[in-house]
Amino acid sequence: MENLESLYRERYGQSPEAVEKLPASGSHRTYCRLSGPAGTVIGAVGTDPDENRAFITLSRHFHAKGLPVPQVLAVSEDGLRYLQEDLGSLSLYDAVAKGRATGRYDETECALLEKAVRLLPRLQFEGAEGLDWSVCYPQPCFDARMVDFDLNYFKYDFLKLIGAEFNEIRLQDDFDRLRRDLLAIPSETFLYRDFQARNIMLRDGQPYFIDYQGGRKGPYYYDLASFVWQARANYPDGLKLRLIKAYREEFARYATVSHDEFERGLRLFTLFRTLQVLGAYGYRGLFERKAYFIKSIPYALRNLSRLLPLPDYPYLSQVLERVVACPPEAGAAPTCHPEADEGILTVTVTSFSYRKGLPEDGSGNGGGYVFDCRGTHNPGKYEQYKQLTGRDEPVIRFLEEDGEILRFLDSAYALVDAHVARFLERGFTSLQVSFGCTGGQHRSVYSAEHMARHLHEKFPAVRVVLNHRERGIREIIEPVQ
Repeated sequence: MENLESLYRERYGQSPEAVEKLPASGSHRTYCRLSGPAGTVIGAVGTDPDENRAFITLSRHFHAKGLPVPQVLAVSEDGLRYLQEDLGSLSLYDAVAKGRATGRYDETECALLEKAVRLLPRLQFEGAEGLDWSVCYPQPCFDARMVDFDLNYFKYDFLKLIGAEFNEIRLQDDFDRLRRDLLAIPSETFLYRDFQARNIMLRDGQPYFIDYQGGRKGPYYYDLASFVWQARANYPDGLKLRLIKAYREEFARYATVSHDEFERGLRLFTLFRTLQVLGAYGYRGLFERKAYFIKSIPYALRNLSRLLPLPDYPYLSQVLERVVACPPEAGAAPTCHPEADEGILTVTVTSFSYRKGLPEDGSGNGGGYVFDCRGTHNPGKYEQYKQLTGRDEPVIRFLEEDGEILRFLDSAYALVDAHVARFLERGFTSLQVSFGCTGGQHRSVYSAEHMARHLHEKFPAVRVVLNHRERGIREIIEPVQ
């Protein structure tokens, strides 16, 4: 850190009074906070001068346009060290931690997320004006090589590592079609590349962007998909729709795209981004054995399941459907019951639509409970709730203020609690509890969510698998040892 202190002295004419090393990020750069009479700044030390040059040049370009990024204050002669404005310690990721943990984002959290996504079109369109793309790292634009790198990342660092079986030629044929469709999308804006809540700082409640040194010229859909479908964010469907709507309102100031064209483009890049993320999770988790990334895989698979089937890419769709149906466990080949550890009771709580039939019993044991939610008041009858689910706050409030669902669940809790207690005594390892309603969207989703949380709190030694069949959402709540 001596070199950063020297840079600080050159900039301010005095030595810093304190130097605090900051937690490591996902890159090879190191950061520290330097404090003195002139205030605090963030010092960065990088190992790649080209990457540093990209961040510094982009920052100065964006800052000159009045965009919310940190100001670069000083740069060393060799370009490996620089000082930047201190934006504080609160990231958007940390600010919405409660919603991420519970799956229920309050209005304050939703407003912060919306504020951030509304700023994105400004960065994409205004940031692209007059930008020297040649400084972008490691390449100036989104192109065929980038698509191939990311699709191969998914193939070799996820599919191969989990032991998935597939025909290389048929898969490559669909990859070629996907590449063609991705490159047909206009790519004249700034592509942030890693636009997510960890890379947004909050100062006085206002979002500021950081870590965009991997940005380049590219399609605007990529960043929106990265933000809204961030795997661990666990955004409810209603919040996703709200964020997309907010983005489109700001986007309309810069470009005109039909609704159908926008929906198709966003869906295409959501698929592509999700495959890239799974490649990263496979490498960092299954290969490097980093627990955070291993635990992130089910969230990414949940997002992927919402995109299936893929009529334009039929073989890729088959491969993905098999992976989603039998997800991997810690790098092993996929098995149909990765959560079934010997000696641990696993309770699978499922929501479903009666129109599509009863859930299958994957354990092979048969039995369990099926509760019919159709006797309770249905939010789906009302226009304002039709696009939402039982995970969204307005629907939750409607059901709980009405009260029928609460009395219904009290009876279900009593039956299931007695059954779980008996299964624990007898050493059984699986139980299925299902909630059905007309569409598998509102009442059954709410009931399954609350049954899963109830069981986790009352029986901490039980593993709970929460499966919203019609929503394509599957979560595992691990037992407390």
